[in-house]
Amino acid sequence: MVENSGTVRISDDVVATVAGMAALDTPGIAAMSGGISEGWAKRLTGKNAQKGVTVEVGQVEAAIDLRVIVRYGVAIHDVCRELQERVKESIENMTGLHVVEVNVKVEGVQLPDEESEETAATRVK
Repeated sequence: MVENSGTVRISDDVVATVAGMAALDTPGIAAMSGGISEGWAKRLTGKNAQKGVTVEVGQVEAAIDLRVIVRYGVAIHDVCRELQERVKESIENMTGLHVVEVNVKVEGVQLPDEESEETAATRVK
């Protein structure tokens, strides 16, 4: 017999951290993107894993908004689909919440590091 021993509420910050870590583990994602004011707030509060992540968490459902920077040369639509699946799966597995949507906004492209390519070219003669 199972007795009700109370409720479990998962913080928005926890869900945002799980989403951010899953996003950064996705191949093709270079970084999370955050505005200037968000960057200062995250720096001051130590919440860098949540940069570029906005969540709405209810009692049984969650909606996630991600702002990302992708690596140059990747198929952006494929990377974003993979990102959505990874974030959804991570949140559902770790929290038990049902993820109703994962919205992705690509805010930039990380270009190859031209300086390191130039350095490599000058080493070989």
